[in-house]
Amino acid sequence: MSNTEKCEIAAKLSQQFFKEARFTVIIINYIPIPLIANNNRRGDNLDKNNLKLTSSEIGTLWGEYVNGTMTDVVNRYMFSIIEDESIKTIFEDAIKTFGKQKKKIAAFMENEGFPVPIGFTESDLNKGTERLFSDIFCLNYLHIMTLHGMLGHTTALGVSVREDLRFFYDSCDNDGKRMFHQTIDLLLEKGNFQRDPLFYPAKNPEFISSQDFTDGIFGKGRRLSATEIISISFNLKKSIMAKTLSIAFSQVTQTKEVRKFLENSEKTADGQIQSLSKIMHKDNLPVPMSWETEVTTSTDSPFSDKLMLYHIGFLYQAAQAYNGTGLASAMRTDLVAIYESVILKNLMVTKEWFNLMMQNKWLEQPPLAPNRKEIAKEE
Repeated sequence: MSNTEKCEIAAKLSQQFFKEARFTVIIINYIPIPLIANNNRRGDNLDKNNLKLTSSEIGTLWGEYVNGTMTDVVNRYMFSIIEDESIKTIFEDAIKTFGKQKKKIAAFMENEGFPVPIGFTESDLNKGTERLFSDIFCLNYLHIMTLHGMLGHTTALGVSVREDLRFFYDSCDNDGKRMFHQTIDLLLEKGNFQRDPLFYPAKNPEFISSQDFTDGIFGKGRRLSATEIISISFNLKKSIMAKTLSIAFSQVTQTKEVRKFLENSEKTADGQIQSLSKIMHKDNLPVPMSWETEVTTSTDSPFSDKLMLYHIGFLYQAAQAYNGTGLASAMRTDLVAIYESVILKNLMVTKEWFNLMMQNKWLEQPPLAPNRKEIAKEE
């Protein structure tokens, strides 16, 4: 019996099964595929380190390089102004760690024939400028950016197939977790880490028994759940960082259009902070501390406008993933409405950011899929 005949019999049996189970099944263009259709078929003995990198793997490397060099420039500036030796030591570790990662990322891309992104360099750092941030803000900044980095490493690992790339991202994740522990421990030691609200245990497990569980608009709604506070707290911390950096960068930028965008960014972040804080305050729950007072009055810019603008755009783009998670976990209608509004406003800010970056030719283009139509036109 041929493979085609076997596949046809399997399809008929499958159809009969679903029919008897009273399921409606739509079979669209069923085409049996020979088992020898490609070189990556199951059972091949492939060299796990000689596979060509996929588009997703190249994409993660590209993103890690650009975002990593941006953070590295900021870390280098903060290292130069920090006076507290315990904080300075952690920043030194972060700078050395990324230096090693940067070389490996560049090697991965060059070996595949892809150009290494420009990203951000020493030209984006203005040395010898006045202090813009306090030591404790710098430590909190490193903590928040470490959280972003950990998510990025985990995502990159999840789409990586080649063994050497998997091991690389696994080591990056371990580096991130080490930095995560170091920043939290030091923030706790200095009394500057605000933990999330405490709950008190119920006597027994309970089940949802009323539609009022989802209502939060007309006053009949129940209190916030622990699963909802995870995202609320996380998004508040990210918005507080975006607002604080927007304030700092708007002070020092020399470009009118960039300042206007940063002021708009600050207002957007503040609106989101107020909306989520109001939800928390209704249940008499504390919100994360703000960091605006940790920005000095300096108007001396330590960074290029390109870096500052890109950084704020990065924070808003990353926030969309966190807000989406919050929306998915929300079971109160008022909380759902807030997340929907936040996501929409972030999209508007991101659109304005993209146009401004593009107009100034500051936005690097990531690797694109081949344009088959253009290739076909070539002689």
